[in-house]
Amino acid sequence: MPETTPRLHFRPMTAADFAAVIVLANKVHGDNYLTESSLSDYFTRGLQQGRNLHWLGFADNQLVGLRLTFAPGNWDIDSFCTPSSWPVSTEQMCYFKCAAIDQDYQGLGIGKSLLQHSVVEASGLGCQAGLAHIWRQSPNNSAFAYFSRCGGELIQDHPDRWYQASVEDGYFCPVCDGICHCIAAEMVLPFKRINLG
Repeated sequence: MPETTPRLHFRPMTAADFAAVIVLANKVHGDNYLTESSLSDYFTRGLQQGRNLHWLGFADNQLVGLRLTFAPGNWDIDSFCTPSSWPVSTEQMCYFKCAAIDQDYQGLGIGKSLLQHSVVEASGLGCQAGLAHIWRQSPNNSAFAYFSRCGGELIQDHPDRWYQASVEDGYFCPVCDGICHCIAAEMVLPFKRINLG
């Protein structure tokens, strides 16, 4: 954490931010977690009806946090999803694709602020909850603890969530030292239960 409290501000992501977003996401999650091609695809998935669900956090004008969120209907329900256990319909569910906070700026509330901005935009599209696949192998399982504190509810654990990305797309898992066998916690965050305090 910086010695002096930085000035924080937040804004929606634009295409002009792609290069910096890729650097930050790959620094936090591992090489090739995001690429120009994947981010371009993800970006369009977060835009709907004039709303932008992707948000960025800055400390003294340096990008230090990001939240990528897909609008309802703009994400795939795959074998790592359990829609029969979700509290709302798929039409009322956004997808929290990823978040990344520079480790030097964690603990300042950046993640919560980014989540709140995305929830506000998703609510404007009629969403009542968001789904996420939370990285169980994050340091001290901190991602799971954070999302739980925000009101996230565990649906099911899924082994090898990012295995295909590590084998076919060049993703290098920093925990598995290459081929990824990490577990994803499928979690739902009902907006009526959200706790950002």
